[in-house]
Amino acid sequence: MNTTPIQEVDVRLLPPRQRHPVIFGLLGDLAPGDALHVASDHDPQPLHMQINSRYPDLFRWSYLEAGPDVWRVEIRRQAGGGCGCCCGH
Repeated sequence: MNTTPIQEVDVRLLPPRQRHPVIFGLLGDLAPGDALHVASDHDPQPLHMQINSRYPDLFRWSYLEAGPDVWRVEIRRQAGGGCGCCCGH
């Protein structure tokens, strides 16, 4: 059982051009089984597509809250996925 606290990032507080780079940086730091919660002011479906494109099958995506004012998602790194090095793949 994973007992690592889940990090939360509220991208509504960031300028739009910084949102995805910040999230990808945090995803790269996740160990297998760890998760990140992201709060946004819109449905982050484009982010979901980018993650799936860059890292197929490495992260699981779950909606925690689906608008209309706030969307919250959990992005969890799959256990046993990726190459195991620091690159995030």
